[in-house]
Amino acid sequence: MLETRAYSLIPKMGEKSKPTSLLIRGGHVIDPAARIDAPMDIMLRDGRVTEVAPPNKIRGGAEEKFDARGLIVAPGFIDLHVHLREPGQTYKETIASGTAAAAAGGFTSVCCMPNTTPTIDSQEWVNWLRQPERGAVVNVFPVAAATHASKGAVLTDFRGLQRAGAVAVTDDGRPILDNDIMRECLRLSGELSFPVVQHAEDTRLTENCPMNDGPTSFRLGLRGWKTSAEASIVDRDVQLAQQIPNARLHVAHLSAADSLKAVRRGKRSRARVTCEVTPHHFTLTDEAVDDYDANCKMNPPLRSAADIESLVVALGDGTVDAIATDHAPHASHEKQLEFERAAFGITGLETALGLAITRLHREHKIPLARIVELFTEGPARVFELRGRGSLARGSHADVTIFDPKKRWTFDVSKSRSLSRNSPFDGWQLTGRVIATIVGGRLVYRGE
Repeated sequence: MLETRAYSLIPKMGEKSKPTSLLIRGGHVIDPAARIDAPMDIMLRDGRVTEVAPPNKIRGGAEEKFDARGLIVAPGFIDLHVHLREPGQTYKETIASGTAAAAAGGFTSVCCMPNTTPTIDSQEWVNWLRQPERGAVVNVFPVAAATHASKGAVLTDFRGLQRAGAVAVTDDGRPILDNDIMRECLRLSGELSFPVVQHAEDTRLTENCPMNDGPTSFRLGLRGWKTSAEASIVDRDVQLAQQIPNARLHVAHLSAADSLKAVRRGKRSRARVTCEVTPHHFTLTDEAVDDYDANCKMNPPLRSAADIESLVVALGDGTVDAIATDHAPHASHEKQLEFERAAFGITGLETALGLAITRLHREHKIPLARIVELFTEGPARVFELRGRGSLARGSHADVTIFDPKKRWTFDVSKSRSLSRNSPFDGWQLTGRVIATIVGGRLVYRGE
């Protein structure tokens, strides 16, 4: 196995090196946005990509070099959906620990959800998240609340939140059920080109339903959550998006085959409708809950094998725009409860690439370039993160370097996250991050 060369540039985890020039040489570059899938060298200087050229064609020196022979060099991965738990829930995660986990998973940018304590529903809290004192080691883009305290009644100041640096709005975890409120959200989104992210769940139909409705829920004696509770909200929202000029709707963690029908309809009509799928939803079925494992309890719940089959097809054919982790850390006392009482959600930043390559590429034969697109160009386009998601000249110097053939075993006890609520502990995966570079600085070095 190729040993990646370690240079003086490379800091310990969590440290940031001084700004410098870096030549990444010998790697195979996959950059779907720039239509590159070939051996290339890349020069990073002053936080930007300054040159991408065939091997040994870059002239001029660099202060540091990274030998990427045998490795894939990709634009920095972007996660549209993470929970960093600050402010107010630092016993689960902090911005520092969550972004350390992100770096270990190859993510150079994360978009954090607003369901914190207090809710991120003001310009002041958006500004607070972005301060250097938070200790982020990757780029953090806040997604602010769509309504005050995410109660679904009074809209927040979309324009002010956007000016402060929010990249979208959502009441994540608390779906916007009122038709008039959602219509006004989408009207403003079209006016401002500001995405509205919807947690698609009709909570009037899912109360006290901790898992998917099916044979497993019946056998375990648990109330089942029907896929129609998700699909009906997606269908309504897509209809609204089709009616409102330039409305921007993004469906979070889509999990059901029926939900894809409305998304496809919206895309065919050229409405600005996008969606994301999580690794756990394309990997695990609801049968994983068989022994009441609370680490397999998430929202939306794990679905059927038929739903997974539909998601995989949609990931391959372009219907799905991004893979997002919905990284949702919880303390052990919130998970080690009866299944019905345990918190929803799992961690996911450090296993996302391995699950994507193992399940989507190796098992389902989705091309590696498409998987890279789902982590890079796709999410950058959804939230209009300009200068990211590509290694084109002038782009931000955010780079993910990984070995698509590296086999490894995930050990949750070694996670950078403060929480350990993962169903993938002990799983053998293929595809591992070797290095994560943010703004030209190497913030993570793999084994």
